[in-house]
Amino acid sequence: MIPLLLQITHKAIIIEKDLTTIGVLAKAKENSNEDFKTYLKKKNSTTIDALVFELNDIISPQIDCTACGNCCKSLLINVTDSEADALSTHLEQSRENFDKQYLEKSSTMMLMNAIPCSFLSNEKCTVYEHRFAGCREFPAMHLPDFNKRLFTTFMHYDRCPIIYNIVEELKVKTGFL
Repeated sequence: MIPLLLQITHKAIIIEKDLTTIGVLAKAKENSNEDFKTYLKKKNSTTIDALVFELNDIISPQIDCTACGNCCKSLLINVTDSEADALSTHLEQSRENFDKQYLEKSSTMMLMNAIPCSFLSNEKCTVYEHRFAGCREFPAMHLPDFNKRLFTTFMHYDRCPIIYNIVEELKVKTGFL
């Protein structure tokens, strides 16, 4: 028997896609969202994950990320050596030149060196099939341990339509609202 919490009725979920509206609504909900994070931390993580996964399956297909590109305009992406090797090969560029042009390095990590991403053009990724794991995973609503990612989820809540809509529907489905 599926717990009542997970029985999402497939009524029409109203999806907000306008980035300006999302930004305004997010600002107005800052205090409530702090309360919601506290509320979520008290809930069973497995149950919340299952609910987020189901909401993701409903909401994500309704949002065209290529009409937005906000993640590419705001994220610092970690890059592994193998990812840098693969993309530099795809771009037919030496790894040394690739690193100089696109990466910021420390002794422990490599990051893309530009925001917005150098590979974003007309709201689309120009290296989509070769993009980094951090890009592939965002907004991470398909990954387990949602309750452990609340800080980063809410950091992007005001600029990612997928995150915003999943969180807002999660408030309803968990009984927070």
